[in-house]
Amino acid sequence: MVLTVSLGDMTIKIEFLKSAAYFSGMDAAEQESVGKFVFEKTAERGETIIFEGEPANILYFVVAGVVKVFKTSTDGKEQILQLVRPGESFNDVPVFSGGSNLVSAEAMGPVVLYGIRKGDMDVILKNHPQVSLNIIGVLSQRVHYLVSLVEDLSFRPVAGRVAKLLLEYAGDGTGENPRLTQQEMAAMAGTAREMVGRSLKSLEEEGKIRLDRHRIVITDKEALREAAGVID
Repeated sequence: MVLTVSLGDMTIKIEFLKSAAYFSGMDAAEQESVGKFVFEKTAERGETIIFEGEPANILYFVVAGVVKVFKTSTDGKEQILQLVRPGESFNDVPVFSGGSNLVSAEAMGPVVLYGIRKGDMDVILKNHPQVSLNIIGVLSQRVHYLVSLVEDLSFRPVAGRVAKLLLEYAGDGTGENPRLTQQEMAAMAGTAREMVGRSLKSLEEEGKIRLDRHRIVITDKEALREAAGVID
């Protein structure tokens, strides 16, 4: 199954642009002008949307579904850098700086994307200065996220990283949260699948979670926050 969104209705695109941080603060006429450059792309689970090292020609926004952004080592080990959810973008930096894709991106399920080609994005930036200001905010948040990721991978123990992932993504797989496999959790936590399994077992024994077949249920959220080192 592939999710679909009809682009025949400009209203759908305008409504999305209103909700996207890239295009906030723009009036209806400006949003309609930008909407003319937007095209739709769909992908099924496991389909690669962009490949690391190929020319960076398109900026993507997730409309529905979830996209994983990752790097792969020479020996095939995968490090997931981000799960991109509806309203968020990916492939920003290389599109603006020029050159090649810095990462690969793959659909984690059926996804609908909106894309803007690099040449069209250049036109938008020239005609709509507000977008440039918005981009500064978006990329600043991205830097903050990546610094936090480096901190987690460098200083937080594996069990703490797993606990933090559960706080953000544990659920039944519905809505915007993907159902993560232990291998995917390992790729996000920068560890081996076996270490994730041990961490989950330990958290269950401590009464923080319950492993229920293919679901992970948080039974003591405050204790799990402690284990993750999450501070309000």
